[in-house]
Amino acid sequence: MRSLSSSPDSQPPSGFEWRALRTLFPYLWPKDSAEMRGRVALAVVFLIAAKGANVVVPLIYKEAIDALSGSVATVIVLPLGLLFAYGLLRVLALGFGELRDAVFAKVAQRAIRSVALRTFRHLHKLSLGFHLERQTGGLNRAIERGTKGIEFLLTFVTFNVAPTLVEILLVCGILWVLFDFRFAAITFVTIGGYGAYTLFVTEWRTKYRRIMNQTDSEANTKAVDSLLNYETVKYFGNEAHEAKRFDRSLQRYEKAAVKSKTTLSLLNVGQAAIISMGVVLVMLLAGQGIVDGKLTIGDFVLVNTYLIQLYMPLNFLGSVYREIKQSLTDMESMFSLLRVNAEVEDKPDAVPLNVTRGVVRFENVEFDYDSRRKILKNISFTVPKGKTVAIVGSSGAGKSTLSRLLFRFYDVDRGRITIDDQDIRDVTQASLRAAIGVVPQDTVLFNDTIFYNIAYGRPDAEREEVEAAARMAQIEGFIRSLPDGFETRVGERGLKLSGGERQRVAIARTILKHPKILLFDEATSALDSHTEKEIQESLRAVSMNRTTLVITHRLTTVIDADEILVLDDGLIVERGSHDRLLAANGRYAAMWARQMAALPPIAVPEV
Repeated sequence: MRSLSSSPDSQPPSGFEWRALRTLFPYLWPKDSAEMRGRVALAVVFLIAAKGANVVVPLIYKEAIDALSGSVATVIVLPLGLLFAYGLLRVLALGFGELRDAVFAKVAQRAIRSVALRTFRHLHKLSLGFHLERQTGGLNRAIERGTKGIEFLLTFVTFNVAPTLVEILLVCGILWVLFDFRFAAITFVTIGGYGAYTLFVTEWRTKYRRIMNQTDSEANTKAVDSLLNYETVKYFGNEAHEAKRFDRSLQRYEKAAVKSKTTLSLLNVGQAAIISMGVVLVMLLAGQGIVDGKLTIGDFVLVNTYLIQLYMPLNFLGSVYREIKQSLTDMESMFSLLRVNAEVEDKPDAVPLNVTRGVVRFENVEFDYDSRRKILKNISFTVPKGKTVAIVGSSGAGKSTLSRLLFRFYDVDRGRITIDDQDIRDVTQASLRAAIGVVPQDTVLFNDTIFYNIAYGRPDAEREEVEAAARMAQIEGFIRSLPDGFETRVGERGLKLSGGERQRVAIARTILKHPKILLFDEATSALDSHTEKEIQESLRAVSMNRTTLVITHRLTTVIDADEILVLDDGLIVERGSHDRLLAANGRYAAMWARQMAALPPIAVPEV
């Protein structure tokens, strides 16, 4: 069985924090960008300058306080210089901090952009099976939360959390040198106790946040899925059912959110108690020192200023830690997507496909999605240059699997597929897909203009070429009749257009691509008979002198094919032209008879 990775919202493995940070580091120190590395270095210089000024500020303040306790002459001269120095240092601390943020902003945003782009590209490289089993809403949320997590970490951790920890050590050292080890010890133990308590309680609370994330993704996915299937919901009158499904997810989110909030209150109370005890003990020591004549009023103010300066960001770190933990979880969820291996990859020595004739050949092809059930069994056939080969059969016979293998959504298990004698596994996927034009059964359009959707076949095409493709697909007249013409927006998945109109847009898009090989996968099976005949005319015009593979269960569309293959349970059971297969009176003839009997009777006018 073709395996898939775990959900992006599942609990990350042990040690994920360091793995996420290791994955992020190359984006912050890119080897190919001297400018970004220079910005990081300059930001660190500004950081050191800002923290240095911040640590010196209380010392200047202490000297000013002590000076104010001295003689009148000293009070007139010295404190003025100290106060000016105090003000200048505070401005410099703030200024260096702002310069640091300004210099680092481009590094942070470039890292976020690079990670998001790499993830987006990787998702497009993953197999069709991965996307069939994933929910798009959940993937989008994983990427969105991951990029926000990166931004938070770069904003708060790099230049707030880590520097604050360094500042704490500096302050402890200053208190030890200026006073005695008790001041430093109480400060350090208080900070250590605060950190340990925060870590313990936050780890305990993480499970509630994880449940919130899971139920948030679940609710979002259900909402997106329900709104995309708006018409189906209306057809069956299941608005109340959809609301109940959505509300069940919201209820689970509500319960987890309430528990998260109440445990947050417990965390905050404990943090405040630890900080208060530390402040009281240090202030008692300082007060006693003044009474004993060992310390000055300036020393008392210095200790108080340092404590306030430390504990304000430390209190902030308590809430930040929870966000850091969550950001790392979100980052790991996104990075886990990058670690999903693409089932179909270009070989290191892959070369571009060289299409000269356009001969497609399946040679003893076998394939299964699940090892317990084989889909294709020893399939061999050839589509000659400029000819049309049709593959017919009942649902589940393996028809569409052939198209997926030709387009390399999957690789064959055994045998090979060649184009002009080149194994498609030996050529680049981009060149292979550039040579094949596909008109699928269910044409899904982008929520943009008709012009954009046709031009998607070749985005660099001139407007005249787009209009010519629409004309060849017999849809230009319809487009011109619309108030906004080619600039008409088609709505979500193109649902503002009818099925036939969407198919014509798909045909025009394929015409614009100028492929050497055409693949029609049930291109008219969902249309009414009248629209089907009109679309068939467009398809015949498009496939003229092109190698064409038609996959369908509607036999009226393949009467003119050069060869028809009848597929049943993964095997080719019959092959030949329409007339020969009817004359053989086998499987094809029985299918033809059933489909003809199912057609509506032709009305005979009354005399």
